[in-house]
Amino acid sequence: PHSVYLNEESYGDLEESSSGEYGGLGLEVATEDGVIRVVSPIDDSPAAKAGVQAGDLIVKMNDHPVRGMSLQKAIEKMRGEKGKPIKLTVFREGEDSTIDINVVRDIISVSAVRSRLLEPSYGYVRVAQFQRNSGADFVAALEELKEGSEEQTLKGLVIDLRNNPGGVLNGAVGVSDAFIEEGMIVYTEGRIDDSSHRY
Repeated sequence: PHSVYLNEESYGDLEESSSGEYGGLGLEVATEDGVIRVVSPIDDSPAAKAGVQAGDLIVKMNDHPVRGMSLQKAIEKMRGEKGKPIKLTVFREGEDSTIDINVVRDIISVSAVRSRLLEPSYGYVRVAQFQRNSGADFVAALEELKEGSEEQTLKGLVIDLRNNPGGVLNGAVGVSDAFIEEGMIVYTEGRIDDSSHRY
């Protein structure tokens, strides 16, 4: 029941999702009144460096209107190979006319792990998906929480896995390994040698 056939495009999407990296602009976007609204540019992303701002409404991409375009289609058009440019025409509140912004695509890295201190010595870590780097990102988040706490340690920790759809096994093992000092965590067995592993 957990098996599914993937065509080339779907497999590419899965690889991109599990790696946490993709070629693109570094924008969080949503649809609004038939156009694409920038929720937020990711820090230090190509879009942020080019001057795209939160609240900008993207009305054209490479001079093609986006009105009525689905969010998924718009995202596909913004993604692409590192080094390939795209021209965004945006409407910005307070400006008399639209603004053309040229952005050169780059590799965008997005961590599925986010954390914060709820109160002194009590941490919160959200793991939205198990990506290849989730284990290392999780350990780094724990260390950062410890350093930010009053006593340089944690008295309690909330790990939020709500709506986590799963992901790659290495990522899940990496998160578990942060709490397990010894012994096997999990193993896989298959018909071929490459599918048999012990963690």
